[in-house]
Amino acid sequence: MAALALALAPPVVLLGPSASAPAGAAGAAAATATTVRLRPVAGGVSQATLALRRRTTTFRTTGYSMAGVTWTGVRAPGRVAVRWPDGHGGWVRWRTLPRQADLPGAREQRATRGTQPVWTGRHRQLQVEVLGHRPRGLRLSLIDTGPTEQGEMASAQPSAARGAVAASTARRATRAPQPALLSRRAWGADPSWRNGQPSYIRQIKQVHIHHTATANDYAPGDVPGLLRGMYYYHTHSLGWFDIAYNFLVDRFGRTWVGRSGGADRAVRGAHTLGFNHESVGIALIGRFGNQRPTASAMKAVVDLAAWKLDMYGGHPRRTVVVRSEGSDRFPTGAWVRLPTIDGHRDTNETSCPGTKLYDLLPRLRNRVGKRVNRYDP
Repeated sequence: MAALALALAPPVVLLGPSASAPAGAAGAAAATATTVRLRPVAGGVSQATLALRRRTTTFRTTGYSMAGVTWTGVRAPGRVAVRWPDGHGGWVRWRTLPRQADLPGAREQRATRGTQPVWTGRHRQLQVEVLGHRPRGLRLSLIDTGPTEQGEMASAQPSAARGAVAASTARRATRAPQPALLSRRAWGADPSWRNGQPSYIRQIKQVHIHHTATANDYAPGDVPGLLRGMYYYHTHSLGWFDIAYNFLVDRFGRTWVGRSGGADRAVRGAHTLGFNHESVGIALIGRFGNQRPTASAMKAVVDLAAWKLDMYGGHPRRTVVVRSEGSDRFPTGAWVRLPTIDGHRDTNETSCPGTKLYDLLPRLRNRVGKRVNRYDP
């Protein structure tokens, strides 16, 4: 896929690395425009090094639908925000990009950190604002996931469960049935993007609930592209092995297999720093600070959580004691009592999974418990 060109045209408040700072006031025009030509990157992702003091001028590209910002080192910028055209000659409001708190831990973590990627819809222009600390190696990733998909992939429906999980992959036979799942192939996961092989954990003690912090108004045909965009950002921009989440649920109630290694196995994810070693990560696609997830999405999470916990004898309404492998809330070696089904904010300094979704977790635990009891002998 051809490289995207990011054109920095005057007036320039914040300049790319090869441009000189304007003389005089902050809003003064630069003497010349600077165009940064980006090298082609497989999968339609372009990256440009950003040396930002406050705000970029408009980046003009050949098209993108997802954007994220990465940097080198642990210390994050004070604020990273982006905005894009509103379709009426203006710009949408600045959208703050949450810090990427869904992290894999030492086994998979690289020196690169970043924001969550934001789904923008298809555009050709973008502005970026970075306030506060300016870390080394600031890079903008613009991901072209393609147009909304029509036909078979857009209307994909999960296949029915194909029987019980083999006893060799679980501590005991599954009682709650496997829900209908959409495979990695259904969303177009390219296996060549992975960096290594899946790893496995001994048992699943917990279910960590996340949101992806993307928009809530996506169409059915947008979902495969959303997943591919997150997959590419996690593997190529952040350098992880695979997409972080074990499973993702869309607002239409469809459950998608995320990380590779076998949906019916205890695959180690990269979703909850310090607590990936005894858990499964389920992400609802959207952001839920001010808006509740749909009833269809919650039903899908209930069915999925019941299946994964009952496979290992988990008790959805109870708490468990887990040893932290090191997070920004709990140091390495700390023993922490947590709900069996918790929100990401219970283990890390993050607002994930959003207040409206977090407030539904007590009801979710009760529903999952009832489903497990329904199928237990």
